[in-house]
Amino acid sequence: MIYTVTLNPSLDYIVSVDGFEVGKTNRTSSEMMLPGGKGINVSTILKNLGLENTALGYVAGFTGVEIERRLHEMGVRTGFITLREGMSRINFKLSSIEGTEINGRGPVIQAADIERLMEQLSSLKDGDVLFLSGSIPSSMPDDIYRDIMERLQDREIQIIVDATGELLLKVLPYHPVLIKPNHHELGEIFGAELTPGPGVVPYARKLQEMGARNVLISMAGHGAILVAEDGTVYQAPAPNGQLKNGVGAGDSMVAGFMAGWLEKQDYRHAFRMGVAAGSASAFSENLATAEEIADVLKQVTSEVLEV
Repeated sequence: MIYTVTLNPSLDYIVSVDGFEVGKTNRTSSEMMLPGGKGINVSTILKNLGLENTALGYVAGFTGVEIERRLHEMGVRTGFITLREGMSRINFKLSSIEGTEINGRGPVIQAADIERLMEQLSSLKDGDVLFLSGSIPSSMPDDIYRDIMERLQDREIQIIVDATGELLLKVLPYHPVLIKPNHHELGEIFGAELTPGPGVVPYARKLQEMGARNVLISMAGHGAILVAEDGTVYQAPAPNGQLKNGVGAGDSMVAGFMAGWLEKQDYRHAFRMGVAAGSASAFSENLATAEEIADVLKQVTSEVLEV
């Protein structure tokens, strides 16, 4: 079974406003509401690709009810823990002005709530796949992903971690099957300014030396690089297409990679699927459908780098 964890899910209220003016009453020209959060995005792409999965995490209040309702409507199973107090956050995104958004804080997670999640994850079995995605609420300890992996280390579970900074570094000794920093995040970890291209490979290998098995580096319009567990390095240019929505592209890449890996156990195929899924979502107003991913996959090329 495949599971995703989103510790602070949201309702994303996405609007466009023509001629937005500060200090004035503005009216939307389009609006859309979606369940949000990195793990939820992964669940959505996996479902679109025909892979059944269960979304885990926390929900609270009427917004939490709506997050679950919308996921069920999309065909995604859920196993969220419902909190007694607070409400799941609403994130306001102004799509007509790139990068403009206001994100809510979300409910407070108590120690007892964390233990409930740990007990839930203790039911995972050998062969299961677990995605740990995104930042964590301020009320949770920053070693939560590490604690989860420590509890599960005696089982044959494929764990994917899509996080940054210390949150990522703390899990590396537990050998996540896949991590996906972008080249900026990779540079921040090592205090270096990295430009897109083969120069990122030595830093990705450092992360492997620290415990990561496969390192997938996204480089936006410059494509992506995979440093695979067997030592092979693959590079793919970005497919051609019009950028419409960068939100969820990285999550789509992670989901696409694992969907490809589970299908064929082949690094090149998994890498191409990851690039196709990430790009297809970037070229779409919403997260990509299976048809959109298949169309982009036709133009994804990859080469082996000798570095």
